[in-house]
Amino acid sequence: MESTRSYRFFNRGPSTAARLAFFGFLSMLALFIDARYKSFEPVRSAIQFVVYPFQRLTTLPGLAWEGVDTYFTSNHQLQLDNNQLQLRQHTAAVQLQQLQVLQLENQQLRKLLDLLQQVSYPMQTSEIAYIEQDFFKRKIILDKGLASNVQAGQIVMDDIGIIGQITHVYPLASEATLITHKDHAVPVQVLRSGLRAVVFGAGNISELTLRYMPMNADIVVGDELVTSGIDGTYPAGIRVAKVTKVERDPAYPFARIVATPAAGIDKNKQLLIVASPPRLTERPIEPIEKSNKKAHSRSGR
Repeated sequence: MESTRSYRFFNRGPSTAARLAFFGFLSMLALFIDARYKSFEPVRSAIQFVVYPFQRLTTLPGLAWEGVDTYFTSNHQLQLDNNQLQLRQHTAAVQLQQLQVLQLENQQLRKLLDLLQQVSYPMQTSEIAYIEQDFFKRKIILDKGLASNVQAGQIVMDDIGIIGQITHVYPLASEATLITHKDHAVPVQVLRSGLRAVVFGAGNISELTLRYMPMNADIVVGDELVTSGIDGTYPAGIRVAKVTKVERDPAYPFARIVATPAAGIDKNKQLLIVASPPRLTERPIEPIEKSNKKAHSRSGR
């Protein structure tokens, strides 16, 4: 009995090399059979099905880290892209506004050029350099002066009507007083009836007044007022204003008439400087003898 047990204890079976060779041969045979007949495909699928959840678990930490890194990277990139898009949008908006301003200026210049070809009196284009800071002065500074033969008293207008009058001239600039300047007077004529009057600035950019008009004056709301040309300063026939209000109160000797300037007093940047029209014929001087006879006849009476 003891001999049998000792025999089993020391009996280790085939050697390691023999087992390696056996299992190697067995593996090669299994590979050959699987490659030839696909016999182990179900076994491989079953093992893959069992092992797959464990494979996914081992990849979760890496996937989680990659997801966090991608999130923060994408968020930062989105912020950069958003900032760039906002900058482009603001730049495009500014460029669009500048383009619109240029289009308006181009349209205004076209109108002024068309007007230059239609009128018979000499004109030259000018541009507003800046506006007087004092709100109540109603004056503008133009970029033309003595070097461009600008003279005090010349008229400033746009393509619609009168803007103002040159009051001071400098070597390279000139100052123009708007017709809406308080108490600035412009001789006008009602285009419908031919009635002559004088329109005065009221200190308001959108208001002119006709003073000392009798209650029965032939003037109504909607009448167009143009320069009469009888003062020798303003050429005749240029639009000045449109009557917007007529009040006749028997308690007052004169009617209250309000008009709105026809030109773009506070709109256009490009303007026209109109040369002064020819001087009016001077009043003839009566002979001295004739005036003396008139004096004697009056004294005899």
